[in-house]
Amino acid sequence: MAQISLSFPDGSKREFEAGVTGLEVAESIAKSLAKKSVAYALDGELRDLTDPIENDGALELVARSDERALELIRHDCAHVLAEAVQEIWPGTQVTIGPVIENGFYYDFAKDEPFTPDDLPVIEKKMRQIIERNDKFTKEEWSRDEAKKYFADKGEDYKVELIDAIPEDQTLKIYKQGDWLDLCRGPHMRSTKDIGTAFKLMSVAGAYWRGDSNNAMLTRIYGTAWADEKQLKQYMFMREEAEKRDHRKLGREMDLFHFQEEGPGVVFWHGKGWKVFQSLVNYMRRRLEGTYEEVNAPQVLDKSLWETSGHWGWYNENMFGVKSAHAMVNEDDEEADQRVFALKPMNCPGHVQIFKHGLRSYREMPVRLAEFGNVHRYEPSGALHGLMRVRGFTQDDAHVFCTEEQMRDECLRINDLILSVYKDFGFEEMSVLLSTRPEKRVGSDESWDNAEEIMTDVLKTIEEQSGGKIKTGINEGEGAFYGPKFEYTLKDAIGRTWQCGTTQVDFNLPERFGAFYIDSDSNKKQPVMIHRAICGSMERFLGILIENFAGHFPLWLAPEQVVVATITGEVDDYAHEVVAKLKKAGLQAKVDTRNEKINYKVREHSLAKVPVIMVCGMREAEEQSVNIRRLGSKDQTSMNLDDAIASLVEEATPPDLRS
Repeated sequence: MAQISLSFPDGSKREFEAGVTGLEVAESIAKSLAKKSVAYALDGELRDLTDPIENDGALELVARSDERALELIRHDCAHVLAEAVQEIWPGTQVTIGPVIENGFYYDFAKDEPFTPDDLPVIEKKMRQIIERNDKFTKEEWSRDEAKKYFADKGEDYKVELIDAIPEDQTLKIYKQGDWLDLCRGPHMRSTKDIGTAFKLMSVAGAYWRGDSNNAMLTRIYGTAWADEKQLKQYMFMREEAEKRDHRKLGREMDLFHFQEEGPGVVFWHGKGWKVFQSLVNYMRRRLEGTYEEVNAPQVLDKSLWETSGHWGWYNENMFGVKSAHAMVNEDDEEADQRVFALKPMNCPGHVQIFKHGLRSYREMPVRLAEFGNVHRYEPSGALHGLMRVRGFTQDDAHVFCTEEQMRDECLRINDLILSVYKDFGFEEMSVLLSTRPEKRVGSDESWDNAEEIMTDVLKTIEEQSGGKIKTGINEGEGAFYGPKFEYTLKDAIGRTWQCGTTQVDFNLPERFGAFYIDSDSNKKQPVMIHRAICGSMERFLGILIENFAGHFPLWLAPEQVVVATITGEVDDYAHEVVAKLKKAGLQAKVDTRNEKINYKVREHSLAKVPVIMVCGMREAEEQSVNIRRLGSKDQTSMNLDDAIASLVEEATPPDLRS
């Protein structure tokens, strides 16, 4: 029989007969290794432990504790969920059940949709199935055999799925005990390998194949982890995320709202607009002296977007507009019947500003920044508070530079981005370089040069951070017009958010014929670098709300201080305190209502006011205040002037502190 050669992670190689299974390989090394292994990977591809190996390759035996096994745990758990549902409610059709981030789901067709009250019942049945320790076994069926089996069971959705599988693909059926499902695999050894660290989370409606023209199914979401500790950590993070939900805090803090007449656009309230403007003003100060702030039109003729390529590449996400007169009077020859578009991005407008007038190499780099209001069509189901909107503000900038300046400009942008994130308290960050996608513009030579420079910049970023900034490569994930850096930060509860980007563009300068005059008096196309730090200012503010759980640092808080009285006899002193606070530049208001002080403190704490100054007779006599901080039960008595001086220092934005 033919021999195959397998290499192992420790560098060793061993010969086996072709057709040997992963389990047999594990047993040949050590019985204990075979007991621990739940799957194997051949050249990086996960497979069932009992799958035969026919060719040479690099083999890794995967233990349940391996990170790669987590996907298998979740996949197997989805199968057990489906079996449990059909045991409890015979006749329910199972459709698809993929693994998703942090868990899995399964869609079911059932006459009466599931409710949250059904989840504990299903969980109990799942634990019984897992305890049965049924083995996962794989069989290959013919199409006719599979379609007849599922049709006889009334599983019409499975029949439809079989019809959608390409003819050249093998049909795999996985069994666990007497229950089976159509599945690509792989799976672990048995249901008991799943463990007990799982939980069903919620039920929701879902259209078959995501098409609203199809039948509505019921989706059950679940999460599964390698052990109870990981499950508890995840559940704690979810609870924290719910408490920190920016939509909930936005209501409680009276920052903003959304309504049906303006889907995906924000109605900013006074307090929210103060925070938003504080954020914009901070960013504006950070750009002073290095960027020129500009403003490009909100509405531009479709022809400009055709030239830029956006109308061809991006039109599904754009809003087209005509004048109301033209729409109502389509036969009016004098009416302007042209199609315009609300800008989805600022870059074409910035190219027009760069092109206006003759540019010399001596002016380079030209850095143009804009806090531009842009609009992009997002499906209604994708809208999510401030995190996913249709109208938002970009802290957008474009650097037009020479090829020789590109490296230094990327590093300059990197330093600015990291510095901004640090000012907001984000310490853990990563930078990924996304390289050329399959569908792209520009020559291979241009891509080679840009990627070489940006790879060098990436190494410099890692070296300068002493390894604190994680770096990596996203193969094939660049924009169609050039490679890009993606900046991801980690928030207070461990979630990651992709925010900043630096993108090199081969497309727009060429399309619009942008040029500068070089030292030899020749026309030369500039390198265009797109740069965003917050990205969407609305989304970044949503991230900040959740990161701080509404407890904004004093410099960013819309209401910094409330002065609350214990008795009406000190109302005049309270007004005097507020006047001094305002004169010192602090956002302050007075609360002299005829309410108990504990009621006032609780109310302002729920509104997330950072500092509450309590004034009674003693404070009025001593010209002092009693300070209570949000989130702390401690109270501090301070001289009024000292307290104001301390708060003024604390309320100074980080970029203005000495």
